[in-house]
Amino acid sequence: MAVKNSQTHTFKQSQAMSNLPPLENGDRLTRKELERRYQATTTIKKAKLIEGVVYVASPLRFEPHAKDSALVVTWL
Repeated sequence: MAVKNSQTHTFKQSQAMSNLPPLENGDRLTRKELERRYQATTTIKKAKLIEGVVYVASPLRFEPHAKDSALVVTWL
């Protein structure tokens, strides 16, 4: 009976995940492939799969909006 080295197995998994293409809006994927790429991507916060098409939410930025609103409120 052979014993698997968990460190080697983990390294091979992380190396395989780094070779995945990035998850992008409009990709046609299966649920399993979406989950695999989503876990490998650290920059995407939210992605949905609807009828086999990937929809990635645009990143939210509150800082510029809040700054502009404060300037307008001050001006008024």
